[in-house]
Amino acid sequence: MQGDLEANYAKDVIFLTGTGGFKGWEDVKASASELEKFVGPDAVFEYRHTLIEEDYAFLEWTANLSKGEVCDGADSFVIKGGKIVFQSIHYTVSRN
Repeated sequence: MQGDLEANYAKDVIFLTGTGGFKGWEDVKASASELEKFVGPDAVFEYRHTLIEEDYAFLEWTANLSKGEVCDGADSFVIKGGKIVFQSIHYTVSRN
């Protein structure tokens, strides 16, 4: 993850989620760990819509989990100089 993180995210990236705000690479790692905790390491993601307009992107996604699902995943991004400077994430985990 370290190489992808530095290649894809600005060092001072702002990351907003339903559980709080994050800033910088270390916080992005913490948010990724949080997502894995909620959905599990074996989640299978499907991207339903991908919209890109200039420096902005939006992804709508679902995930099948070993004991549940996510039906309403959504990420938004702002990209400057080839790096993500802002990202927001929303998702609700439904357990079986």
